Amino acid sequence: MTITGGCRCGACRYELALDAPPPVYACHCHMCQRASGSAFSVQALVPEASLTVTGPIVVHEITTGDRTSIQRFCGTCHARVYNTNTRRPGIAVVRAGTLDRSEELECRAHIFTDYRQRWVTIPEGVPQWPEMAPLAEFAAALTQG
Repeated sequence: MTITGGCRCGACRYELALDAPPPVYACHCHMCQRASGSAFSVQALVPEASLTVTGPIVVHEITTGDRTSIQRFCGTCHARVYNTNTRRPGIAVVRAGTLDRSEELECRAHIFTDYRQRWVTIPEGVPQWPEMAPLAEFAAALTQG
């Protein structure tokens, strides 16, 4: 199965070689709010090797302490498409809203909820953490379903 997506202008396109749409999570931290211009960012963790990108990509690196986040944007419309992080080698963080069929995705977890906008209501039964989730719990929440 191939899952497709791209930026808002269509100049940058990608394919994910996955068997099913990836599970997604919402991050409510202030950095994601500022980067998305919204109340939170919805993202999918996918194997970087499953991602093939075509079109103009602009790279911006952000170093914080011991990690570097390598952000990839469309070189034409500057929509943020995905990033990688030196703390998670081999994993790409795809912006879920860039998937062609994003309306079919199910948000399986919420992180950094201490920073959420107070008008955002998280559905009952969806795992949530006030800050970053413990890795094992977070992985379990994303793989259930």
